[in-house]
Amino acid sequence: MSRKRPHTGAGPTKGAPYGADRPAKTSSAPPAARAPRPTDAPARPRAPETHSRDPEARTRELSPWQGKGPAKKSPEGTGNSTHFKDKKSAPGRSRGAAIRPSSPDVSLIYGFHAVREALRSGRRTCIRLMLTQAAAEKLGPEISAKGIVPEIMEMDQIGARLPNDSVHQGVLLEARALEPIDIEDLPADGFVLVLDQITDPHNVGAIIRTAAAFGVDAIVTTERHSPALGGILAKSASGALEHVPMAIVTNLARALEKLGDRNYMRVGLDSEGPDSLEAATLTRPLALVLGAEGKGLRRLSRENCDLLARIDMPGPIKSLNVSNACAVALTIVRMKMRTPD
Repeated sequence: MSRKRPHTGAGPTKGAPYGADRPAKTSSAPPAARAPRPTDAPARPRAPETHSRDPEARTRELSPWQGKGPAKKSPEGTGNSTHFKDKKSAPGRSRGAAIRPSSPDVSLIYGFHAVREALRSGRRTCIRLMLTQAAAEKLGPEISAKGIVPEIMEMDQIGARLPNDSVHQGVLLEARALEPIDIEDLPADGFVLVLDQITDPHNVGAIIRTAAAFGVDAIVTTERHSPALGGILAKSASGALEHVPMAIVTNLARALEKLGDRNYMRVGLDSEGPDSLEAATLTRPLALVLGAEGKGLRRLSRENCDLLARIDMPGPIKSLNVSNACAVALTIVRMKMRTPD
């Protein structure tokens, strides 16, 4: 709001009225002789001057968003009492501040089915369970059986502890990662999946879920170029992570050699493979090798397979998403596989 300064004779005051009432020009009066401000228009208080060399010092004094200053009020009629200078600092929006596992051997598991199976699992050590009151009531038997004391929270409090857009369904579990198994621990007549650097956690989670549904004995994957066994992967697996043992290896080609030494038939799934999976003779023990989308099986992986097979598809599209291809291949294998005499 602008304020009119009373005329002191030092020339026309900016904004003063023009006409007969305009005072005549007179000599300038000394500053001490100037009239005081009108009492009906009090001056707006000014921030104290600062001579600090810190260029942000004045900002800290003036800004209500800095330090411990009061929150800035929104204009009337907006229906919102508080504004945030940085939207990331607003409650429920600080998704970048998701909690991290306390150590590398700790996993974050969220989603109702994933957490329920983790609580039921005798292999999983649970550390901290955060969930809504409604979820706690649904998981009451599993919580009691596990002997863990849950922390009741609101949905947005749980969401603030996870990456943005995580579908947690009001349940978050912090638990010890499952211990991987060794190649030597695989059953002598087993059926396993081998993943050649499949990095998408959604795909790997879907593969684990399909493997659990088809009774696969284990999954062999690499230590590097593979997603963490928690978070999005665990949510996509929908609890199957608790039922399919994982063998983590540093060198996949060497792992395939070990499987060959143990008489495993190693079948690489390749959309351009020379043989059809439907026509192949499959025997146990069997290892079905799946390559990453785009690049497929790596050279050494292909060289360590006994058979490269394709899935024949009559339609115009001749390739599938790796998790879908896995489901089709497991269906074919289940129908064809026989135990050797």
